[in-house]
Amino acid sequence: MRSLVNWRVFISFLVVFYQQNVVEVEMCGGLTKVKRADEVVQKICDAMKSLAEQKTGRNFEVFTAKSYKTQLVAGTNYFIKVYVGGGEYVHLRVYKKLPAYGGTLELTDLQHPKSQHDSIEYF
Repeated sequence: MRSLVNWRVFISFLVVFYQQNVVEVEMCGGLTKVKRADEVVQKICDAMKSLAEQKTGRNFEVFTAKSYKTQLVAGTNYFIKVYVGGGEYVHLRVYKKLPAYGGTLELTDLQHPKSQHDSIEYF
């Protein structure tokens, strides 16, 4: 009986520990929750700026990543909301290959014009 109580305490501890330490589990194929853009995402945007300008036929004075979602595939899709000035935004979909395949970036799609209030969705 004492052994059963110890196991229950141990399992309860594991459940509480798991709930407090697991922030977000990314599911392969699904989009994550929206996240605030960081330096890594801004560097991705910097690398994609000229391609985005070519696709839209515009020159962007400002190109600041604001938020993003990711999707795990055979690599990672980044869906990024980018501020381009004048109250306008662009949504980028950037594919980052797995390191085994070079880890390179590819601008796979773009949505423009977008607004500050447009949510990031799969496209």
